[in-house]
Amino acid sequence: MEGNRRMQEELYKRFSPRMYAVCLRYAGNAEEAEDILQEGFIKVFKKLNSFRSEGSFEGWVRRVFVNTAIEHFRKKRYLQPVTEKEENTIEGKYFSVLDELAEKDILALVQELSPGYRTVFNMYVVEGYTHKEIADMLEISEGTSKSQLSRAKVILQDMVKKFIDQQHGARTKP
Repeated sequence: MEGNRRMQEELYKRFSPRMYAVCLRYAGNAEEAEDILQEGFIKVFKKLNSFRSEGSFEGWVRRVFVNTAIEHFRKKRYLQPVTEKEENTIEGKYFSVLDELAEKDILALVQELSPGYRTVFNMYVVEGYTHKEIADMLEISEGTSKSQLSRAKVILQDMVKKFIDQQHGARTKP
């Protein structure tokens, strides 16, 4: 399949919109997402013979893209280790007000997070990785993963509050 351009084009047409959305969740901007998308498709084409028909093909493709995005992120080294004291001061400050937001609004807010926070948030909340898995994949400690997630939630909470206040303020003005 690696040499079959027509099949590669079909795969690209079929999966690029959904995989671009995955890439965009991890990338800082559209250009970076496109780079990850291209790199991901190259890996899919090269690794196609390793698909063992266990689970869905789309799930396998998605996993390749998530791993590609994580590798891209890891190369940039956005995360800083934190102390246990710093981690404990952040814990417990997050509560959910996301019910009032549309999915596109939430995704836009997540995109505004710093790369480290955004990556850990996506891996934990969206992809369902454990902190141990995240720590192993990003070569950080579990504490750093937990802290990054906690900080991301606190920042998102503030962003959501501001967003909702803006929306409510816009509705109440004559």
